[in-house]
Amino acid sequence: MITVQNVSLRYGKRVLFDEVNIKFVPGNCYGIIGANGAGKSTFLKILSGEIEPQTGGVSLDPGERLAVLKQDQFQFDQYTVMDTVILGHQRLYQIMKEREAIYAKEDFSDEDGEKAAELEAEFADLNGWEAESEASQILSGLGVAEAFHYTKMEDLNANDKVKVLLAQALFGNPDVLLLDEPTNDIDVNTLRALEEGLEDFAGCAVVISHDRWFLDRIATHILAFEGNSQVYFFEGTYSEYEENKKKRLGDDTPHRIKYRKLME
Repeated sequence: MITVQNVSLRYGKRVLFDEVNIKFVPGNCYGIIGANGAGKSTFLKILSGEIEPQTGGVSLDPGERLAVLKQDQFQFDQYTVMDTVILGHQRLYQIMKEREAIYAKEDFSDEDGEKAAELEAEFADLNGWEAESEASQILSGLGVAEAFHYTKMEDLNANDKVKVLLAQALFGNPDVLLLDEPTNDIDVNTLRALEEGLEDFAGCAVVISHDRWFLDRIATHILAFEGNSQVYFFEGTYSEYEENKKKRLGDDTPHRIKYRKLME
């Protein structure tokens, strides 16, 4: 679970959002919507820890892991596809590389043996022996042919790179998954695979999207950045949110409309 307490952010005199309080809980998928520039991506960066809010804070339950869909298609060009996916679980990837370095030593010492034993135990705890199998399964499900699983990222086309970055975010069963416009530049088959993956995801997913059809498939709750620093929380699908919004904004006394504060 990820908890947001009294989070506010402004740029100069412009307030993006003010004193947001919400708990994102497992088993739900939260669709974030709003106009360009309303603060959606900035809010997601605050959730990930990339940006600090001016007030309040964000906390992740102890022992839980958060994964983010990367946007830079060139960030991993010097890695293989397989390594790029496993990098979605950074601690597991670090252990894999430390193991390789130790076992490659010609002068393997007793100290190295003790360190290797520690790494092996943690590697097993993190399901490391199944890592490549799991990564291959996710890649194949997203439409990346097995022949490319050990290819350098720089040799893939843009569409396949997007699929690999999606696989990276999904790898290792994270507890919290943050996705910013995940449907951009993917084909229909990949879109369907992503929808199915999110429907089966047991953790908490937070997704920014302008695709209403996609949101209707995957979102259980809507977090709407409605302008003028107002953030509206709705329990239900995107279509249900739109009906609710029409009723709210259809009131003949709009000055009396009360936006629901995001509460715990």
